[in-house]
Amino acid sequence: MLIYAGRLLMLFVWGFLLLNVVHPFPKPLTHFVNVALFFMVIMHGLQLVLMRATQPKGSAKLSGWMQVKIFFFGVFELLAWQKKHFPKQ
Repeated sequence: MLIYAGRLLMLFVWGFLLLNVVHPFPKPLTHFVNVALFFMVIMHGLQLVLMRATQPKGSAKLSGWMQVKIFFFGVFELLAWQKKHFPKQ
């Protein structure tokens, strides 16, 4: 349940950051939002690269759709993936 709330929160954050690209905010805020967008793209890209690099050789590769979801939802999608593939015993 909280994973879905986290995904929804990430959609709002991405929407807010991308809104600045389409319709720039007033001067001091626009610089902060641009830096936040740059940081978000770098960090989520890094999460995706690390996830792909740590996959075992014999396991199935991540699908393109899963990679997109990891990029946009970040740690919330990684938690959902972990919960699906490694259930508690």
